[in-house]
Amino acid sequence: MKVLFAASECAPFIKTGGLGDVIGSLPKALKNQGIEVSVILPKYGDLPPQYKTQLSFLTSIEVPVGWRRQYCGIEKLEYQGITYYFLDNEYYFKRHGSYGFFDDGERFAFFSRAVLEALPHLEEKPDIIHCHDWQTGPVSVLLRAHYNNHPFYKGIKTVFTIHNLRYQGIYPKNVLAELLDLSELYFHIDALEFHGNVSYMKAGLAFSDHLTTVSPSYAAEIQMPYYGEQLHGFLRKRSGQLDGILNGIDTDDYNPASDEAIFAPYEDWEGKLKNKQKLQEHLNLPERKHIPVLSLVTRLVEQKGIDLILHVIHEIMNQGVQLVVLGTGDCNYEQAFRDLAAQYPDNIRFANYFNESLARKIYAGSDIFLMPSQFEPCGIGQLLALRYGTIPLVRETGGLKDTVTPYNEFTGDGFGFSFTNYNAHDMLYTIEKAVWLYRFQPKKWQKLVSRAMNLDYSWDASAQKYKTLYQNILAQKQLVGK
Repeated sequence: MKVLFAASECAPFIKTGGLGDVIGSLPKALKNQGIEVSVILPKYGDLPPQYKTQLSFLTSIEVPVGWRRQYCGIEKLEYQGITYYFLDNEYYFKRHGSYGFFDDGERFAFFSRAVLEALPHLEEKPDIIHCHDWQTGPVSVLLRAHYNNHPFYKGIKTVFTIHNLRYQGIYPKNVLAELLDLSELYFHIDALEFHGNVSYMKAGLAFSDHLTTVSPSYAAEIQMPYYGEQLHGFLRKRSGQLDGILNGIDTDDYNPASDEAIFAPYEDWEGKLKNKQKLQEHLNLPERKHIPVLSLVTRLVEQKGIDLILHVIHEIMNQGVQLVVLGTGDCNYEQAFRDLAAQYPDNIRFANYFNESLARKIYAGSDIFLMPSQFEPCGIGQLLALRYGTIPLVRETGGLKDTVTPYNEFTGDGFGFSFTNYNAHDMLYTIEKAVWLYRFQPKKWQKLVSRAMNLDYSWDASAQKYKTLYQNILAQKQLVGK
């Protein structure tokens, strides 16, 4: 079985969030299941030099983008047992950054068409193209519209994974003809139309053979109005072809016992305390092990529940805790945390950038990881926190609900803290409970840490589910063929 992942980012080559982590780690887990997986990506200008020098040039082709034909170089890299293909067009991709440009609609129309045009030039013809998020949403409709009668493409199936339904790639109606070379027939309620515009996300939802998203709870939530981003009704129609498969993490890469990015490798509570002390020292915070260190490693956007934290930040600080924030995002949130760091010089540190090494040091050195999201398709942060023995405090939504079992003070079960309503004072009450347990029940807290570090959130179980899904899709193809 041969599967080609089509995505807009992949760690360690380019990463802006959880999507990059998934594409960087899931193929390796699938390979362990006996699946031949390769990955196809844009060749961004930000691709680190050490990888650029390892690329081998395969060929160049011309890719139709509406009435134009654009150059596309196909380059290849073997990395950790996986074959990666990079599609090169300097006009579209030789820039600083991945998204947020005025011509993103054209850039990813090109990329989606280039994925399909590149297939005959790759080492293996895929049985399945597994597309990820809106940037590759057009692949399935373009396959249907332009390649349906081409013998090479016959029998290729598509899977489309929703990583975050809020970001849909919505563009004016004229992209239909000018970029995708599609007729008006594709502009109606059950195809690409979205309130008078074209949605690349909806293209993937409408024309892919099967849909997945990144947690069982999110798969159910997006079929309801509150979470469905105005696509809930459409997703309910496809509920029979929609599965929620939980994300995992690369437990070899994220391993506190061998991670060279943290202050000191560790396997137990005592080792974690050393990292806490070093983190406080590194950030010039008072070095006191009895003070709980709360952490927030995130994009500073509304989705992540930043409003809840800011609403009760002074009440949180009154509990005598330290807060470490790492991230970028909305300028209003950034300014708020800068002001708070100045107001609480002994208690708050704000790093207004993203740095992978510092992120790992924070996971290893903090005690409580805050993730009070408004919605969360899966979430990687809480899984990384658990791996490093930092207890997550989350809102019960999406993948947070599926991965964090709340601590039960009566039975001692569970390994995290959670609250249900999107309410700042509900969150505050939960923080107070966690801080109290840390301060006054240290042995129970140490058991939580040990339990968290021994959980298995590797990709193994999820990779098996994807393998079964792929097998079922190909079995259906064979039945149709008969």
